[in-house]
Amino acid sequence: MGKLSHADVVHLLLQLSIMLLVGRLLAEAARKFKQPAVIGEIIAGIMLGPTVLGMINPEWFQALFPVPSTSATILSGFVQVAVVMLLFIAGLEVDLHIVWQQGRQALGTSLFGLIIPFFIGFIFPYYFPDFFGIADTHQHLVFALFMGTAMAISALPVIVRILMDLNIFKTRMGLLVVTSAMIDDVIGWIIFSVILSMIGKHSGAMSIGYTISVTITFVVVMLTVGRGLINKALPWVNKKMAWPGGVLSLSLALCFLGAALTEFIGIHAIFGAFIIGVALGDSEHFSERAKEIVHQFINNIFAPLFFVSIGLRVNFIVNFDWLLTLTIIVIAFAGKILGSGLGTRLGGFSWRESFAAACGMNARGAMEIILGLVALEYGLINERVFVSLVIMALVTSMSSGPLMKWLLKR
Repeated sequence: MGKLSHADVVHLLLQLSIMLLVGRLLAEAARKFKQPAVIGEIIAGIMLGPTVLGMINPEWFQALFPVPSTSATILSGFVQVAVVMLLFIAGLEVDLHIVWQQGRQALGTSLFGLIIPFFIGFIFPYYFPDFFGIADTHQHLVFALFMGTAMAISALPVIVRILMDLNIFKTRMGLLVVTSAMIDDVIGWIIFSVILSMIGKHSGAMSIGYTISVTITFVVVMLTVGRGLINKALPWVNKKMAWPGGVLSLSLALCFLGAALTEFIGIHAIFGAFIIGVALGDSEHFSERAKEIVHQFINNIFAPLFFVSIGLRVNFIVNFDWLLTLTIIVIAFAGKILGSGLGTRLGGFSWRESFAAACGMNARGAMEIILGLVALEYGLINERVFVSLVIMALVTSMSSGPLMKWLLKR
């Protein structure tokens, strides 16, 4: 086992300490303005990164976050673990019982909310790749597929929080919106896993057909046999092991095991963590209190490290393109509101209620940022597109709640 040098240990501990402290302070400031904590955490990263600190005092920034260095590599490992855990708790939000109860109506709403945003998100990058900075003609199809997927996926945790704040989570419309978002996210992450295999940097010699079949097989097995085994094991864990330590250790062990399995077979680790979260969260023996403990542990320790690290990666001023950002925001709003609004209207709601539900579905939050970060790491998008996607995720998350509230009040 290798050993860190004295300087590397000091650097790593300082980085973790400053990132958690500044991230928490600005997250609390964001909450004061009734905004998601993630907004404050990303702003903290922008302040600590090359955008602010790197421009004001480059020597301080380089001293605090030296690249390349052993501490930077280890910090990257922390961030990778944080991404896996974030997708795990997103999977915990998926309730398969609600999906089955809503039935055909939710399926129709989710398909409109998936297909129309995907089509609009795909068509513009496919025919205008130069505008998005994609010069490689062989890559623009994969990039267009990625943009379509990015426009289709919602941020389920943000949507649930908005519906709870408006006190409509348990209403007919609230359950329909949540169910549609669940179906969209599961299908969207499957599509994204296939897209990563098309890049050629993740799955080696694995064919697209084989990747699709393996992905679908993994989902089906985990949500049937795997879910059943977990449901049978949890009562024994709750009875024989210390609580909540036992269930917390088991859940995270399964999370990492599923992530390692999908990474090994050529699908990204985050997909395995997401499906494990769906299977585990659906168990009747995994209590709401246990879910809350897992959420608090991840959201207050690992999530801030991930969101602060986003600002450390790129210079948001140098890579900000207002026209590109505005275009991506317009595509995001148009696709999701048109698709989800039409689907909800066909479900029997009024136009005003349908557009209110569509505004809720438009929240992208952390999921969009994670999607963009993985695409950036694999060279699928450039830093300009990444910055635009982050800003779009923040704008849609900040506007969803107020727009829903305004539409429902009227």
